[in-house]
Amino acid sequence: MLPDQLKEIYDLLFERFGPQKWWPGDTPFEIIIGAILTQNTSWSNVERAIANLKKARVLTPDKLHNLAPAKLAELIWPAGYYNIKARRLKNFLDWLFENHAGKLKNLEKIPTDVLRCELLSIKGVGQETADSILLYALNRPVFVVDAYTARIASRHHLIDEGADPSAVSSGSNHYGEIQGLFESNLSADVRLFNEYHALLVRLGKEFCRPSPKCDSCPLNHLPRA
Repeated sequence: MLPDQLKEIYDLLFERFGPQKWWPGDTPFEIIIGAILTQNTSWSNVERAIANLKKARVLTPDKLHNLAPAKLAELIWPAGYYNIKARRLKNFLDWLFENHAGKLKNLEKIPTDVLRCELLSIKGVGQETADSILLYALNRPVFVVDAYTARIASRHHLIDEGADPSAVSSGSNHYGEIQGLFESNLSADVRLFNEYHALLVRLGKEFCRPSPKCDSCPLNHLPRA
């Protein structure tokens, strides 16, 4: 039953919204930087921060790794929490250089579960960020979960209605529960996981808000809380 439900939800969302063309970025490294910077801010702010990095010609692993933390913080200030995010970027870069010679291509042969554990060991990289890196930058079939996904899954009885969407990004068991729901009932396909997550975010932003707009929602006729 669940595979059919998930397929119906995907088909309805794709019919309404069309392809979302996620994740914006010219290179896998840029996508990784964006995944770290987008924590607790809007994508428009991240775009401004990335534009600053490009203008300064430092958007490469080597140049960012060698950049002074204060200068990095100055360049990414539009993304908010710039000192914290500068440290998180430095933590990621330190991990990449200390463990993988600073080259993303050296990650290609690492099994996904092992690589995910390594990413989660980096201070400031949580489950949603790690999985965004794996899916969008490294093309691994990992389903990304966020508060929008949790809210939609709860309201449509796909998970325990008592699950708290706000707890998903904090490392609670709800993240694994929701991720397992999608990964166990869908084909392990990078493009499918990419599009599905993007469509859920679109739905969450436009309709499935804390105060939902159910009347015009593309999932309006489906059972819901």
